[in-house]
Amino acid sequence: MNLPPKVTERAFARLAEIGAADQGQALRVAVEGGGCSGFQYEIALDAPRPDDLVLEGAGQKVVVDAVSLPFLENAVIDFSDELIGARFVIDNPNATSSCGCGTSFSI
Repeated sequence: MNLPPKVTERAFARLAEIGAADQGQALRVAVEGGGCSGFQYEIALDAPRPDDLVLEGAGQKVVVDAVSLPFLENAVIDFSDELIGARFVIDNPNATSSCGCGTSFSI
């Protein structure tokens, strides 16, 4: 069964901290060809588009375009604040391998 990605409360809270919705923006999570493992995540603030899947929480939005959606089925979009840095991260059960940077993967 195809399930859309999920967004954690921590990720929505971080978006609220940076005021994404106040600026009319959402966190866009996309998958593009490239990177050292074949595909890479593109994560940026962007305005929602009409054909996006919109995930909402805490007054914030995360959007995924239709092309990227199959690659992100059942994935979890989270925010990590660790000693090595703070960033949005994706736990993707569809990825069979990934590189050390955490932004490149293969299926």
